[in-house]
Amino acid sequence: MDGSKAGPLKELPLGIDATTEEEYASQSRLLQEFTSISSIDKAWIFKSDSGIGSQAMFSISQPNLLANKMKKFILSSHISRGSNNSVNFQWAPFPVEMTGVSVIVPSPSGAKLLVVRNPENESPCQFEIWGRAQVEKEFHIPQSVHGSVYADGWFQGISWNSDETLIAYVAEEPSPSKPTFTGQGYKKGSSTEKDFSNWKGQGDWKEEWGETYAGKRQPALFVININSGEAQAVKGIEKSLSVGQVVWAPPVRGSHQNLVFVGWSEGTRKLGIKYCFNRPCALYAVRAPNFESEADGPELKDNSTEDVPVINLTQSISSAFYPRFSPDGKILLFLSARSSVNSGAHSATDSLHRIDWPIDGLLSSSAKIVDVIPVVMCAEDGYFPGLYCSSFLSNPWLSDGCTMILSSIWGSCQVILSVNVLSGEVLRISPTDSNFSWHVLTLDGDNIIAVSSSPVDVPHIKYGYLVDKESKDTAWSWLNVSRPTNACSEKVESLLSSLQFSILKIPIRDVSYSLTKGATKPFEAIFVSSKTKRSDPCDPLIVFLHGGPHIVSLSSFSKSLAFLSSIGFNLLIVNYRGSLGFGEEALQSLPGNIGSQDVNDVLVAIDHVIDMGLASPSKIAVLGGSHGGFLTTHLIGQAPDKFAAAATRNPACNLALMMGTTDIPDWCYVEAYGSEGKNTFTEAPSAEHLTVFHRKSPISHSSKVKTPTLFLLGAQDVRLPVFTGLQYARALKEKGVPVKVIVFPNDTHAIERPQSDFESFLNIGVWFKKYLS
Repeated sequence: MDGSKAGPLKELPLGIDATTEEEYASQSRLLQEFTSISSIDKAWIFKSDSGIGSQAMFSISQPNLLANKMKKFILSSHISRGSNNSVNFQWAPFPVEMTGVSVIVPSPSGAKLLVVRNPENESPCQFEIWGRAQVEKEFHIPQSVHGSVYADGWFQGISWNSDETLIAYVAEEPSPSKPTFTGQGYKKGSSTEKDFSNWKGQGDWKEEWGETYAGKRQPALFVININSGEAQAVKGIEKSLSVGQVVWAPPVRGSHQNLVFVGWSEGTRKLGIKYCFNRPCALYAVRAPNFESEADGPELKDNSTEDVPVINLTQSISSAFYPRFSPDGKILLFLSARSSVNSGAHSATDSLHRIDWPIDGLLSSSAKIVDVIPVVMCAEDGYFPGLYCSSFLSNPWLSDGCTMILSSIWGSCQVILSVNVLSGEVLRISPTDSNFSWHVLTLDGDNIIAVSSSPVDVPHIKYGYLVDKESKDTAWSWLNVSRPTNACSEKVESLLSSLQFSILKIPIRDVSYSLTKGATKPFEAIFVSSKTKRSDPCDPLIVFLHGGPHIVSLSSFSKSLAFLSSIGFNLLIVNYRGSLGFGEEALQSLPGNIGSQDVNDVLVAIDHVIDMGLASPSKIAVLGGSHGGFLTTHLIGQAPDKFAAAATRNPACNLALMMGTTDIPDWCYVEAYGSEGKNTFTEAPSAEHLTVFHRKSPISHSSKVKTPTLFLLGAQDVRLPVFTGLQYARALKEKGVPVKVIVFPNDTHAIERPQSDFESFLNIGVWFKKYLS
């Protein structure tokens, strides 16, 4: 053969061979269609200029794979009600992209809109005040005043005062001064100015709040006057206190204005706070900076506030956050994670409380705290399982002034609740006959705008109204809202229409007399499958396991899981005991029993669907991240013949190694020892402690593993640093187990950058096809 006529050999990308290249190509095209589905994040309601109906503004996000960022849009609609209880949304022709915008917050009247643009370097932070037709004012706050405004959903707090002249907010404190050195040595009187004749030292290292907060400075409280543009730090707050979630207290005529905020004390160190509600916090009241009326408007004055003490309003309870005042200003409502703080579990059943706010503005640290919704330990079947609320609306109130609307977890579903904060009555007002998940976006007067979805249904906007406001009947009706465009491509819609889901009740095996009543109740699993029978008796099964462990997999739409369902896999999404949404007793049964109880629950769930004829024992894969990765790597070691393939994202494989490297070392103690581990926790574990951690870890079973395993690791993860996963992967390689490792150099624990998330699930799909086909 004449070799001169042969073309150059085609070089395949690293990790891809000729047999999988076509699979990569076909799966990537479909995954892109799923990835491009947009998400509805928030909504706001404004009074219509005509006085008829109302105006809605929706915040929408969509991954931009090429830019590796999330695009953010605003889409507007006019809402009108028909005479026959119909509702009509007249959508704007196109959404508007909010380029470079970090956060937007409308004023209480809806007449103004705050737009904040955080800098990407040492540039000033940009504040814009928008009117209905134009940007009315723009202010640039230099780094010497503060850094970026917090827009993280946790420390984040932005609040307009009642006359819409002042805005309180949380931002990074200014950069601390660092020692300056010249050719002659140390220069006295350090400055923040750049000078080529000197260089800056590092100064003292400061603790950070762990995962996703690396490089972020302490959150501090500020107020800006939107007439003058002057921004000022609120005085009197201890430097050791991190602040967040600020709101203005009701104004009292002739008195100073007060702010209410949440404060977290760092203690001896700052432990990771992301997903960790077990960090003690309290509500505080502080006097806002003074201002006086002048010709050009109120001006801030730096006086008297330093001598006024900051008041801890919730000294008698270990956790208080998400403060909200009732419309009449007589009640301060707040959420508490005291079950989490007191037990040490990173998340647990919430409780709701209120304080009667003094109408004279005279505050006290001994105010009586009234329970509105206590912690539910064990609910009877079908009854309210307890409060599991991840956020509140900025204005959650119906017109009666005492009923608030919120979203909460109920088993494997998210539901919408109405809560009477005076009587404590809790009602489930989203449809009780639906296994879909529902999330409230905003209120339109006494009506609700929400989003509903399922594992096989993309999110749809719903409009809810009380059927008969005059009677005591509390039935709500929910109307479908017309879409502005198709929510997904025709191909995706067709694939999803061929799928179905159900929520299974899984009885526990080997009930122990030592278990509480709540821990003996069945747990749940969401089963997703094809509606049509294929040639094989059962499609291959992916067992999906959530992290935490104290979170929950909801019956809501997940683009990534829907993609896996659409390429021929059934899904078993297990909410093992310890998950949120099933009462406190069931949740607290897991700490101290990780690696055994949770592993057994998953195996019981798998056997349950096999016994039902829904899965083939020879075609099962397991997938999970974080604690779900802990379970994945435990399962392939404890049940080495059960799984044909496995994939894991940032798994917890070795608690002894994790102990000295993670931002949440206390997690290791609580989950390994139970609630007593909260008091045993030390930064210097004994040999006995390390032995227990190793025994509870997947690494102790690694020698038995046979399952081909895919590892997806974030190099910037401080929750489960990359070498915890690498150590386990190397241990499998040492035994000859097929292993594939992908490290994403700029990703943290969640691996959520658009390109990284895309590549993760593309490789998961190809890996499982390879070993389960």
